[in-house]
Amino acid sequence: MTGPGLPEEFRLKAFRVLLIIVFLALVVQLWRLQIVQGDYYQEAADVNRFRMERTLAPRGVIYDQRGHLLARNMPRITVSIVPAYLPEDEHERLTLLQELASLLDMPFTSGPAEDPSGPAHEADANPEPGILDILNEAELAPYRPTPLKDGIPRDIAMILEEEHLDWPGVVIQVEPVREYLYGSLTSHILGYVGPIPAEQVQKYEDRGYDPNQHLVGLSGIEYTFEERLQGRDGQKLIEVDVAGREVRTVGEPQTAIPGNNLRLSLDLDLQQAMEEILSEHLRAAYKDQAVAIAMNPQTGEILGMVSLPSYDNNEFTGGISVQAFRELQEDPSRPLVNHAISGQFPPGSTFKVIVASAALEEEVLTTNTQYYCGGILWLPNRFYPEDPSLAQPFYCWIHHGYHGRHGSLNVVQALGRSCDIFFYQAGGGYRDRLAGLGEERIGYYAELFGMGTQTGIDLPGEAPGLIPNTKWKRVNYSESWVTGDTYNMSIGQGFVLATPLQLLNAVAAIANGGTLYRPQLVHEVIDSEGNIVEAFAPDVIRRLPVSGTHLNTVRQGMRAAVAGPGATAWTLNVPGIAVAGKTGTSEFFIDKNDDGLPDRDREGNLPTHAWFTAFAPYENPEIALVVFVFGGGEGSAMAVPIASDILNHYFGQDTGESSP
Repeated sequence: MTGPGLPEEFRLKAFRVLLIIVFLALVVQLWRLQIVQGDYYQEAADVNRFRMERTLAPRGVIYDQRGHLLARNMPRITVSIVPAYLPEDEHERLTLLQELASLLDMPFTSGPAEDPSGPAHEADANPEPGILDILNEAELAPYRPTPLKDGIPRDIAMILEEEHLDWPGVVIQVEPVREYLYGSLTSHILGYVGPIPAEQVQKYEDRGYDPNQHLVGLSGIEYTFEERLQGRDGQKLIEVDVAGREVRTVGEPQTAIPGNNLRLSLDLDLQQAMEEILSEHLRAAYKDQAVAIAMNPQTGEILGMVSLPSYDNNEFTGGISVQAFRELQEDPSRPLVNHAISGQFPPGSTFKVIVASAALEEEVLTTNTQYYCGGILWLPNRFYPEDPSLAQPFYCWIHHGYHGRHGSLNVVQALGRSCDIFFYQAGGGYRDRLAGLGEERIGYYAELFGMGTQTGIDLPGEAPGLIPNTKWKRVNYSESWVTGDTYNMSIGQGFVLATPLQLLNAVAAIANGGTLYRPQLVHEVIDSEGNIVEAFAPDVIRRLPVSGTHLNTVRQGMRAAVAGPGATAWTLNVPGIAVAGKTGTSEFFIDKNDDGLPDRDREGNLPTHAWFTAFAPYENPEIALVVFVFGGGEGSAMAVPIASDILNHYFGQDTGESSP
């Protein structure tokens, strides 16, 4: 006898139907998971199980011409975090992160802090990001290691290794970091590396760079030769456990290929001597900004390049602080700027070698032409030429302080004594009886000598200088060009601007007989096995359209500037070596009082830059040199002694050694 309700047979059938439905549902779900979405879940499982790790390729190193190491790679320990492998429990995760922040001496969060003795104070304008801030960004790619802090001391790294089993998601990586062995001595040449700038991330990503891992050249040779120095990264597929720890390597890893190495034309010994000599003279004169460049005039290769003040490029390797970078940027002497290629200054009387070359080639002068220097040249007013009271005086440098005069001079003597009045007349003429070159022909030849345009040296940030003309003045000053402008242009004053490298390159062309080379710093590219990958031959920009006879006359004038009667560089002395050179003293405008008026000394004179350029030996030049001292006064008094010391070192006079 059964109780009330459904028959037992019906309940049994219903139970069987339910089992069948459940079984069918399980079959359908298994089919969906394994067949329909099998690839998706397999990929998800592999993401958890496998991880592709990139092995950064060592960056190529940099040598000087003799094989002295200038830039190399050193191991740096970096602590990274993989969000996907951190503990799932919120309390465990926070505890781990707090302990990690304490160990790494990092803030837990970059939020505003409170002063325990008073009300909350304003947070730093650029606070250091905390671990939580980094983690929040890292969770966008949870399986990729995100750096927390680099440059970790070895003892901290050992502690992290010991805690590795208990701290899942914390990864220790050893990566190469750039080290510059001579710091400020070569910083303007080598430059430095750093993280990829935000505005250039896409460009570098398209070339296979990882913005989170790769450092790139940001200035100097590091920037120009980035593609050659940057190697090809390796990679390996690893299997990890649930805590993200490596279990094994899957398959054959791809080995990283180091970047190519660079051998420069730079002579480290000469570079050190130039820096020491320049610094010593600057200290004695209470100056802080100067340039010295040495070049092989037969090839255009740079042997030494010093720009003071300088900076230590090692500070940028690990990421310079905002405050330190701001101090460098705001320094009025601009240590971050390579004044050798980026500084634009009036070249003064050094420019006369170009005017002399042009005047001889254009037959404005011959070797026998003589002009008279009475100390002052009165230029008649163009509207009232007969009224002497309206004439404008143009002075020769010998008149200032000495009230002297040079008398009658030919071009060789005028170069040797640096007579301004001679070149006023050669460049701008005088009255109707004497036609000069004029601004157009002066500008034409100046540009042929490489002025007013970048030289093309293998460094970024080169300035073009300025060779003005009638149109330029009208556009910039709304004024017509006058003879006085041509006079000033003829002696490297007025609107003319040049970089020290431009001037040196022009003088090197005179020294070698008329070939203008592109200045070069990199001599050859070498692979990691020592094989030459790329050799750089001398790169000719142009042959100057000035005859050898006329260039030889200019060289005679430069020799007279060192060893002739009334020579402006008579103090230069390199025993046994004949040197040719040209001094320069260029006025410049400063307005310290912000009153719109130039600051002058008690005698009413403007401040001046000191220049000197030279080549030696005179008969067969192997070195060309330029020295520039910002606000250094007379070129003969400030720049010549510096050049003399450098040339004596180069030719071994201070050690008794033979020339390099």
